[in-house]
Amino acid sequence: MRHDLSAYLQDILDACNAIEDVTLDVTLEDYRARRAVRSSVEREFIIIGEALRRISGLDERLFSSITNSRSIIDFRNLLAHEYGAVDDDSVFGLIHSDLVVLKAEISDLLHDLFSAN
Repeated sequence: MRHDLSAYLQDILDACNAIEDVTLDVTLEDYRARRAVRSSVEREFIIIGEALRRISGLDERLFSSITNSRSIIDFRNLLAHEYGAVDDDSVFGLIHSDLVVLKAEISDLLHDLFSAN
């Protein structure tokens, strides 16, 4: 099934929410120790990166307006293809810094898209 921009943006927002849900009250030590949590987080980051990759092909201007969009795709590729190089501490750090920014931007973009219609 073909998605449109709003569907990809919603996929990103849903993935951000899923990461927040699974890491609620999880410390760095918990994160390191719980493979199921790490796997869940990494899967959601892969979804985010893939949705952004697809957005880049549909609307380069929108894609460029998202902070670190290219780096997020690169991170997705690292998770999917170079899993041995994934640093749990760095991933945990992204959850508590970059994810907040991404979620806010995506929420605003979705709001703008629906307000324009």
